Amino acid sequence: MTIKEEFAAELRDAMKTGDKPRRNVIRQVETEVAMARSAPGFTGDTGDELYTSVIASYVKKMAKAEAEFEAAGARGEEQAAKLAYEVDYLSRWLPNLAGEDETRAIVRAAIAELGATDPKMAGRVTGHIMKSGEELDGGLVNRLVREELGA
Repeated sequence: MTIKEEFAAELRDAMKTGDKPRRNVIRQVETEVAMARSAPGFTGDTGDELYTSVIASYVKKMAKAEAEFEAAGARGEEQAAKLAYEVDYLSRWLPNLAGEDETRAIVRAAIAELGATDPKMAGRVTGHIMKSGEELDGGLVNRLVREELGA
């Protein structure tokens, strides 16, 4: 079953059961997919690759917004909870990314491989790691590289 088919089934179920948060997030992703398809120069397939790409982008934006709402304290609590639900719900369609411990080991290995000692080499190390083909969170890699190099 494709992601599009799963979304259609999930949307029908959400509408039948009155699950507004799930219905809203599915509709939002469908809107994001439609916008991606209608973007100038789009020539790709509308299959799982497009959906995975759109979901990953959307989850990244919502996770960042969630952190901002959490920083607002009680005023942003409700919105942060809504965004946390969306991120959690959509994560099942994303590839499993390496955890912090595994990523830290990869970062340390790359630093040793490149002989990096200067914090100014953080970009080079991060780029080297991200080109490795591993399923990694780029933000986490960047943060860990900077921590390891003392930047």
